[in-house]
Amino acid sequence: MQPVKIYTTAVCPYCVQAKQILKARGVVQLEEIRVDTDPAQRLKMMELTGRRSVPQIFIGQTHVGGCDDLMALDARDGLLPLLGAA
Repeated sequence: MQPVKIYTTAVCPYCVQAKQILKARGVVQLEEIRVDTDPAQRLKMMELTGRRSVPQIFIGQTHVGGCDDLMALDARDGLLPLLGAA
């Protein structure tokens, strides 16, 4: 399975939802980077993605986007193949 990295904050309902979707699809190990406790990581996230909002999700080297992007990818049956689980 591909490594999964997610940039989050503590009080973000979309972050919680994205983590639940990933867990439901078999992701057991998730690298969570809290940008609310580490401003340097938010800057890094913005450099990598061009976005300020969380969550920002990476599967392997692929930037999936935010929670809506993750849900859309899953809805078109693209999430499991990207994870390497299918």
